[in-house]
Amino acid sequence: FRIFRRPMTSVQQSLSPDPFPPLVHVTPAMEAAVTALIDRVFGPGRFAKSSERLREGNTLLADCSFVSLRGGAPVGCVRMWPVTVGGEPVAFLGPLAVDPDERSAGLGQALVEAACEAARAGGWRAVLLVGDGPYFSRVGFSNAQTAGVVMPGPVDQRRVLLLPLREGGDQGLCGLVAVDPRA
Repeated sequence: FRIFRRPMTSVQQSLSPDPFPPLVHVTPAMEAAVTALIDRVFGPGRFAKSSERLREGNTLLADCSFVSLRGGAPVGCVRMWPVTVGGEPVAFLGPLAVDPDERSAGLGQALVEAACEAARAGGWRAVLLVGDGPYFSRVGFSNAQTAGVVMPGPVDQRRVLLLPLREGGDQGLCGLVAVDPRA
């Protein structure tokens, strides 16, 4: 597996010489432990979310999905999935889960940045997610181009966010979000 490290900010360096463990690609052997982390962070309510409909029966984009391990146990993870918006392929980010004891050191943002950079390198035009605008805007996500994006179930439309991975990558995306049939 490849290890990804981001340069630390001066704040992170002052807090700890190693604020979070390195990021590695998710492997099938990690599935049970990663799922346990996601369950701990989100609880059973996550299964009721419309985003979960896009993960059920879908194929994980392993090249764009990362985990952070401390002592061999996952303390943070991010997953990406192939979906379409009105038939146009985009990567769908989520869930992003960070153990409560590991928060505030930049791990969540590092996971999102690694996943988005991997999606860019993989040729995806944009990343779609449902999440907190102020948090994800720090990485460049916005709802400016999502008015026509229709999730498969109830969702606060203000939380539907896109990150273009190339010039115009978020332009013209409208229609129902669905599992990519090519997955």
